[in-house]
Amino acid sequence: IILIVLSGIVCLACTGQDYEPVQPIAYSHKVHAGDNKIPCLYCHFGAEKSRHAGIPPASVCMNCHKKIKTDSPEIGKIKEAIEKNRPIEWVKVHRFPDFAYFNHSQHVAVGKVACQECHGPVETMTLLKQVKEMTMGWCLDCHRKRPVTPGGLDCAKCHY
Repeated sequence: IILIVLSGIVCLACTGQDYEPVQPIAYSHKVHAGDNKIPCLYCHFGAEKSRHAGIPPASVCMNCHKKIKTDSPEIGKIKEAIEKNRPIEWVKVHRFPDFAYFNHSQHVAVGKVACQECHGPVETMTLLKQVKEMTMGWCLDCHRKRPVTPGGLDCAKCHY
């Protein structure tokens, strides 16, 4: 997929905006992050320390679900995955182009960017959806508005 931004043409199908796939387990960010106020970084602990925020291992779910909603069919799917030592095949929602480098920890831990700035109001979503376009122009707009480290607008920071 080629994204032409220099001429002002942006292929919306390429950006992933409004992508809202059905997941193998009916997981609601609204219930967990919204109603129960579980911080994003409790589950996505990699966001502070690594390039990838990561999808939490099933064992993180079971920290609470050993005692809460234990008879839920959806929790049963998590238990089964753990018992069979099989990963849950979540469908990736937020895609970043392979030709660009993005590091969550630089944005979360260093830049203090709130998760919602890129991922939208996740705490209101029953089914997770990509609400931002995540194009180069979108990133550059943010970098122009925020104080960033020297070279924050340098092409080589993301493309090498």
